[in-house]
Amino acid sequence: MPAPLSAAALDQLFVAARSLHGFTDEPLTDAILREVYDLAKWGPTAFNAQPLRFVFIRTAAGKARLEPALSSGNREKTRAAPVTAIIAYDMQFYEHTPRQFPRANVVDLFARNPTLAESTAFRNGTLQGAYFLLAARAVGLSVGPMSGFDADVVNREFFPDGRYRVNFLVNLGYAKEDAPWPRGPRLDFAEVAEFA
Repeated sequence: MPAPLSAAALDQLFVAARSLHGFTDEPLTDAILREVYDLAKWGPTAFNAQPLRFVFIRTAAGKARLEPALSSGNREKTRAAPVTAIIAYDMQFYEHTPRQFPRANVVDLFARNPTLAESTAFRNGTLQGAYFLLAARAVGLSVGPMSGFDADVVNREFFPDGRYRVNFLVNLGYAKEDAPWPRGPRLDFAEVAEFA
């Protein structure tokens, strides 16, 4: 049985971590983004399906393409972030399942049922997106996930063929010391849980 993580590790991943609104200008290399993905990819998903897809935006031209989709409160911090990742999911993820889940042929299950394919892609892509956020924190990055954007605009600009769909956006980088907002309150266990 694995040992519990240290308090310092739990702080880095959860307790002391914040959604960031300000980053240093230190660039993020391809190697660090690959390292984050190489951790995140191990998180569990249904049928070992891996619908998560990315567009890593780090150029001014890329940010200019994204900006019309952003809510006004997300524009400045997105322009300033070293990387903004479009966290998307592949509607045809099941094409890869013969390699990912060789114990059963599930291609037809999803190919014949687009509603099931979409809900599976969205749910498991969301799980993978959350794993990606935690993996980024685990390697020392800070994250600023965002849902304040127009998904239709992002999809038209970055995924015009419709195969991929945006789920959420996340700014990535190294935190400025004064960037975190104060921690917002969380609901207590008794407010969210019941036993049956």
